Amino acid sequence: MAGTGMLAANLILDFWHLITTPEGLKSIVGWGGLPIVSAIVFVETGLLVGFFLPGDSLLFIAGFLASPAGGHTLSIVPLNIALMIAAVVGDTVGYWIGFKAGPPIFNRPQSRFFRRDHLLAAHAFYEKHGGKTIILARFVPIVRTFAPVVAGAASMSYRRFLAYNVFGGVGWVLSMTSLGFYLGRIEWVQQNLEKAVLIVILLSVSPMFIHYVQQRRGRARAAAAARSGATG
Repeated sequence: MAGTGMLAANLILDFWHLITTPEGLKSIVGWGGLPIVSAIVFVETGLLVGFFLPGDSLLFIAGFLASPAGGHTLSIVPLNIALMIAAVVGDTVGYWIGFKAGPPIFNRPQSRFFRRDHLLAAHAFYEKHGGKTIILARFVPIVRTFAPVVAGAASMSYRRFLAYNVFGGVGWVLSMTSLGFYLGRIEWVQQNLEKAVLIVILLSVSPMFIHYVQQRRGRARAAAAARSGATG
């Protein structure tokens, strides 16, 4: 029994290494090619269980592998087309999951395969940013998995959702793969791929962080002005 548990733990660790490190992701791309990369993007954006998958880093490395420095392991045009379709279809599936489940999905108890806390965080994000959440969330890990579900549960019209979905999906895929494709020509990036992936992820979420800081400062100034008015 202990041996079985150890085997399961090793398998989980090996899988985690595959999906979270450049070497592992390169192995996935090399082994499964375009279909497996597209499947990962679809699962991360379309199924609630895919929140832990590394969308940004996967797209960056896929773009790198399509570059001359990456040995043209993949072809950049078919890569972008396939991943854009996977991203748009994934969000569409997430939308209909939320639409069919309705508001009660927010009261569903948390489990190993359903992260209610992540869903509520995405809901708060949606309440703050409205429909553009579908675009912005593409660049925020975890939130991008749950945002379309929230939009569906909130009964956003599908036509409106689809416009945000296509714009966000195309922009996300094209920006990430292009960074990998063009930055991959730089020698430092080739020698420090893991650091480059981390920098790209930080840059992708920086607009959200800046927006959050600006909002906090705005609320602080409003509160200070209100206190000043009350004392005056």
